[in-house]
Amino acid sequence: MNDQNRAPKIVDAASCGLNPARINPHARQVIEKLQDAGYTAYLVGGCVRDLVLGREPKDFDVVTQARPEEIRQIFRNARLIGRRFRLAHVHFGRDIIEVATYRAAPSADQDHGNVFGTAEEDAFRRDFTVNALYYDPEEGVIRDYVNGLQDLADGFLRVIGNPEERFREDPVRMLRAVRFAAKLGLQLTPDSRELVPRLGPLLQEVAPARLFEEMLKLFHAGNAAATYEALEGHRLFEALFPTVAAVRKAGANQESLLAKALINSDRRIAENKPVTPAFLFAALLWEPVREAAVAAIADGMAPVEAWQKAAEQVLREQLKIVTIPKRFSLPMREIWSLQSRFDRRSGRQAFRFLESKRFRAAYDFLGLRASSGELDPGLFDWWTRFQEVTPAEQEAMVEGLSEQGEKRSRRKRRRRASSG
Repeated sequence: MNDQNRAPKIVDAASCGLNPARINPHARQVIEKLQDAGYTAYLVGGCVRDLVLGREPKDFDVVTQARPEEIRQIFRNARLIGRRFRLAHVHFGRDIIEVATYRAAPSADQDHGNVFGTAEEDAFRRDFTVNALYYDPEEGVIRDYVNGLQDLADGFLRVIGNPEERFREDPVRMLRAVRFAAKLGLQLTPDSRELVPRLGPLLQEVAPARLFEEMLKLFHAGNAAATYEALEGHRLFEALFPTVAAVRKAGANQESLLAKALINSDRRIAENKPVTPAFLFAALLWEPVREAAVAAIADGMAPVEAWQKAAEQVLREQLKIVTIPKRFSLPMREIWSLQSRFDRRSGRQAFRFLESKRFRAAYDFLGLRASSGELDPGLFDWWTRFQEVTPAEQEAMVEGLSEQGEKRSRRKRRRRASSG
């Protein structure tokens, strides 16, 4: 019997630990209204998976047999979006419930965007078994066509269909696999674990702009540290950031600085504080930039020119794989270039730097460098205290630096005089 024609396993949702009280009331309202109109409708995908795992879903998506135009007729507050495949967004103030029509895998001569299907076909079109669970809140049951509940119980993330075909069809699925595995604490199945390192170079054929969006999903979802370890373990990081990987293999200190940056990012997200791709990419690419700049300075290039050329060189290579929009790459380069200003504290320089709009980001990056052992933590401690004390104490701190400089200068002069 064809797998896509088999009946689903129908499981009591309560027996899986799913608490219906955690369902978004607007999503429940959408399902009720579709069912009252004579259509089948379910919660689907990540929200069902997360409810079974006892997690708080980020979004609640609905799937139905109703076509987009029919959905719009039912909901006056619905807007149709998308070109290749039409979706309905049902608006409840700021809350939006996305409603999709069952889709089927297209044949070679069909438009890949608009192939409607059955619930069974929709399930087998999805990427991973744990994302292909259909929950009916009215009946209180989960429809499972692909043994996704068993895979959740066993701790596996399993590709639906032939893994190699699915990864070659869309290499970004490898990133999604690693991201979900890290997020959910699952393991890839043995066949996928063998395939991903081998097929990782296919990512370099994906549009760089699309990979930038994937980077945000990987590193700005609150579990960046675990995701980075998973990318490393499956050898996908070297496919995405070959320049960084090459430096790290040469013995650079990238692991410590980047790991601390990702841990800090996860903490900020947990505390509902903002994070920016500029800081993320500054940490990701810092080590090859630093190594190139230091080498150029050792060869006699002026420091300002060395840092500028190093940044341009590393970015030029990286942008071939992952796009970094200018609204992020420009502040990222400022974070790098401002690092040298922390050494210049005499006169009014420290006061002027403190007023710079990029000071805080540059200061946070200095902290990463200090905590990773790249520079003397005393410099970071000085700037930390400089921000905390009164203006009079700030003046005293700067004057103290001048006095220390004069004492060192006098000692050098005395040593030179005594040597004669």
